[in-house]
This record gives sequence, C-alpha cells and structure tokens, in this order.
Amino acid sequence: MSDWRTIKLKEVCRRITVGHVGSMAGEYQESGIPFLRSLNITPFRLSSRELKFIDRKFHERLSKSALKPGDVAVVRTGYPGTACVIPKDLGEANCSDLVLITPGPELNPYFLAAIFNSTFGRELVGGNLVGAAQQHFNITTAKELKLLMPLKATQDKIAAILTAYDDLIEVNKRRIALLEKMAEELYREWFVRMRFPGHQNTKFVKGVPVGWVTTRFSSICKFIKGKTPSELTLAPSEEHLPYVNAAYLRGQEAEFAKRDRGCVICNDGDTLMLMDGSNSGLVFRAKHGIVASTFARISMHEKHAHYIFEFLGASRDSILSNNTGSAVPHANKEFINRLIIYLPSSDQLLSDFNGKYEAIFQQKNILKQQTKNLTRTRDLLLPRLISGKLSVEDLDIQFPPSMRENP
Repeated sequence: MSDWRTIKLKEVCRRITVGHVGSMAGEYQESGIPFLRSLNITPFRLSSRELKFIDRKFHERLSKSALKPGDVAVVRTGYPGTACVIPKDLGEANCSDLVLITPGPELNPYFLAAIFNSTFGRELVGGNLVGAAQQHFNITTAKELKLLMPLKATQDKIAAILTAYDDLIEVNKRRIALLEKMAEELYREWFVRMRFPGHQNTKFVKGVPVGWVTTRFSSICKFIKGKTPSELTLAPSEEHLPYVNAAYLRGQEAEFAKRDRGCVICNDGDTLMLMDGSNSGLVFRAKHGIVASTFARISMHEKHAHYIFEFLGASRDSILSNNTGSAVPHANKEFINRLIIYLPSSDQLLSDFNGKYEAIFQQKNILKQQTKNLTRTRDLLLPRLISGKLSVEDLDIQFPPSMRENP
C-alpha cells in the first residue's frame, strides 16, 4: 500500500457543487432534458424511475447544476451518500438537491462512487451531516472529506472489478424484467384477448367462453392484513425474519428486536398487496418474512396463484382509480372484492397456463438468486478493495464496456 495516500476530496476534483435547490413548480415537462432527483440515484447505478424532464431554457439557466458523463452524483437527503456515475447514454441532464462531483485526472469516478457506497463511505457521510429539521450532506463537508486514494492505475483496476459485477447485476435485472413481461403477456394473450389454445373451437357469449365460471374476487381470494411491530408475537425461531415493509421493497431487510412477538407470516412466492400510499394496489411476490400493516397477504388456492397475481396486475388502473382516502391513498378492499373474474371451465387449460408460467417464474427466480449472489460478492469485495487490503496491482484487468463508454 505504499502508493496509497490520504487526500481531501477537493484536492482531486475539478468541481464539487450542489444541484438546484428551489421550487420546481410548473417547470416539469412531458419530455426534454432529464432532471435527476434523489430517487434516481441508487448505489452504483442511475435509475430512470419517475424520471422528470425540463425544457432547454430552464436547463441553461441552471448551468451550475448541469451534469455530464463521468460526473459522480451523490444523494444529499434521505439516503445521504448514495452515489453513482453519470453514464454517457443519459446525454444532457440537470438535477436538484444532489452533490455533484467532477473528478480530476487523478481520480477514477467509479472508484469514488464505490467509496461513497461502501460501509466506510456511509459512515463517513453519516458522521458529517448538517441541518436540524432534516439532515443533509452539503458541499462544504464534501470538499473536506478525507479519503485514502491509490495511484490512478490501481483505482482503475478496482473500479473495473466492481463495475464488472455491477454490469452483470444490471444485465440480470433486465432479463428478470423481460421474463416478467413475458409472464404478463402470456396471461393477457390467454385470458384478456382470449386467444388461449383451442379458442378457435370455443363458443363465446359477450366475449366470455361458454362454460367458464363467472365469479367475484372475494369468492376465491381472501385479504389477510399485516400488523404493526407492537402487535407482533414471534416464536423464538422467527425472531430474525425480514420485516416486509417499505424498506424491504428497497432491498433493505430489517429485523425485529426480540421484544416483538408474532404476526402474519408470508412464505416465498405469496402474493402481497401494498394497501397504503401512492403505490397502493401494487402486488409483488413475497419472500419468507413478516407482513407489515401497510400490506395484505392475499390467500387463495395454489392453482390460482399465478392467475390471480397477473389478474391484479392487469386490474391496477381500475384499482388505483377507486382508491379511498385523500391525504394518504388506500386500496379499496371492497372494490377489489367485487371485481369479476372469469375462470376456465377446464382444469387442463389452467394447468397448461400454470406450467408455462411456472417455467418463466423459475427462470426469474434463478436469475434473482444469481443477482443476490453477485451483489453479496461485490459487497464483500468492496471494503477490501477500497482499503487496499486486497491487492490488485499485479492483476491484468480489462475495463468492462460501461466504463469504456465514459471519459
């Protein structure tokens, strides 16, 4: 580690500034210049979730907060310190309430983002937050951060190793999304467009195959509401089950303290519905864990599980439009219970659907496990690489494609 030295961040960066801080009322457009916010910055990767846009005139007025490929964007509030490198394919962009860092020639941006996303980086940022009402990471603090930095060639190798893992994780996530789309399309083709095998020889009345069972959601499904921590009584063997709450959906599994006991337990593959908030009505597959009070587990016969999951996904727009509550939207259980479902009269048709769906489902689960393993390995390597405990100087490492895209 003889080539590692302690530096202040401001000594090795061309620019450390902050994104636009101020009202955005009336500035967002349907299209235009991408405008990033904290929710678009995830560890190592830019997210397009709920991406906003502004017009060119406003973008040019905010020249100080303009982004370019190779910049490092760091979250200021919420999850301060979360960082990613701005990719080349984003093009022109701007942002609000982010710390923006343009590394100098001595500093690899991916290496810097890795430091911020490490346990060390989170603790470093967390110990230097300012503000009373809402703590945040500011540029004055950022400029004075002390980091251990090796020579650029070593940084490049460390960044290449970590980025290669992250690229594989991203590829898997895209494949998972594609498989989810395939499963959705299979359901729509068979049970919405009614082009199931043998539909050509089936008689329809008002768009429904003759003989199919017409029933309400409540007759085949049951809502089982989750509970708050104070209501829980876990068995000793269940003390460390993940708590399925909003943090769980962001991939941060929380554990209950031993004083919290018992509850609604969900198993792998169970269907959960988020009942409260802007995403109410959203359904997803659970892992074995504890269901929070903002969710409901939907109980049904196993043979209907895939069908009902996709049925609820296809009904999302109507579920959203019938939410109750003004301040906090709430999924209307009574409305959902009244939804009409058409079930095939032939168990064989449902069995054939489940067989095809299950093949897709299992491929998705394999990719999810691979992604989990890759993430775990990357996160184990991360602190050893950025601290110099794992030497890379003698390794022959090629830059992954995503790093070669940026300067």
